[in-house]
Amino acid sequence: MGYNAVPLTRLIEQFASLPGIGRKTAQRLAFHILTLSEEEAKTFSDAVMEAHQKIKNCEICKNFTDKPVCDICSDSARDHSVVCVVEDAKDVVAFERTREYHGVYHVLHGLISPIDGIGPDQLYIKELLSRIGEGEIQEVIMATNPTTEGEATAMYLCRLLKPLGVKVSRLAFGIPVGSNLEYADEFTLYKALENRNEL
Repeated sequence: MGYNAVPLTRLIEQFASLPGIGRKTAQRLAFHILTLSEEEAKTFSDAVMEAHQKIKNCEICKNFTDKPVCDICSDSARDHSVVCVVEDAKDVVAFERTREYHGVYHVLHGLISPIDGIGPDQLYIKELLSRIGEGEIQEVIMATNPTTEGEATAMYLCRLLKPLGVKVSRLAFGIPVGSNLEYADEFTLYKALENRNEL
């Protein structure tokens, strides 16, 4: 659909390329951007660029941070003997909302998915093994989504971790199979964490 203005068409296409944004929503967002003052548009644009340039992976857990080591890994009040392994940074946010988990995290940045050409080497698995090798970690909680890829990744990691002498547990899901953790409410996530099972 042409809009008689190439920049507007490009802006709509950029919004439409974002996950979960359909064509109509992309169009609505693009038209909203055009109603902003030049200063507001620049503030929006600067926020995107600043996030892109300054956000990196924590040296320890691989969560997003603007520091070398994130606030969670730096917090001495957290239980560093328990590591919750999640698919991506959105899942850390979901667990932190429960206010009930006091351990630390490890963000894989994806799941094993041969159909999508994603193997173990493309995830932060070596870094997790290295952390366990340091000896402080006693339990690893597999908190990948209850999908085929999430289960396959959890089982793969379990096989790697068991010989290292750490307890490996899996979330007890009161969450529908095939759903995403980021959409679960705090209580459901807390109960899933509380009732986790050893693998």
